[in-house]
Amino acid sequence: METVSGSSPLDNIRWQQENSTPETDDARGMLTQEDFFALLTQELSNQDPTKPVENNEMISQMTAFSTTDGVTKLNDQFSSFAASMSSSQALQASSLVGRSVLVEDNVFGMEEGQAVKGKLVTDQAASNVNIYVENVAGEVIQTVPVGNVAAGESTFTWDGKDSNGEPAPEGAYRFRVAGLVDGNASELQAMTYRKVDSVTLAGNGGSILLNLNGGSTMKLADVVEVSQG
Repeated sequence: METVSGSSPLDNIRWQQENSTPETDDARGMLTQEDFFALLTQELSNQDPTKPVENNEMISQMTAFSTTDGVTKLNDQFSSFAASMSSSQALQASSLVGRSVLVEDNVFGMEEGQAVKGKLVTDQAASNVNIYVENVAGEVIQTVPVGNVAAGESTFTWDGKDSNGEPAPEGAYRFRVAGLVDGNASELQAMTYRKVDSVTLAGNGGSILLNLNGGSTMKLADVVEVSQG
């Protein structure tokens, strides 16, 4: 093992790390505790008898190495912990397949005649509230009367039928909610419950993605509510 004359074991370790050529994942220039003590032994064997290494200097070198070695092991443990957390999240996400999650979006896709649940949100009480179901052309195919709502969130359901009582064809739709707030016409926020068709375990940035009916996706971290399918 080559060393740098007149240097401390830590200096030699740094030199070995900077000048080593990694060949495998397990040999990337990282010196072990055995390497350190081998270097320390060589230093003690070749030291100037008239100027021996001071005890406090040796203790300082050993402490510094132990700290560096401990940080390396701690990083490895955190990497293992992160991998374990990802596996746990993946397992959690897979249990959502077939269930419904609340999406902060008023646009949704549906199968023919399928009932769709949603939520309307308002900061103030509203009256004469109606939910308008619109197709991709912006045409109102059904109006769901709600009446008066208090401030907060209110759940509603569209039965998937048009104004003639016929099942609406498969496709994309949106909810538009309007009512009177303090006597003024206002649009209220609408959210929808979407069924989870599948899960992508390695999305952009390593995020776990839920693939929803209708073709859209959302991050697992963005789920605010889960309900039965």
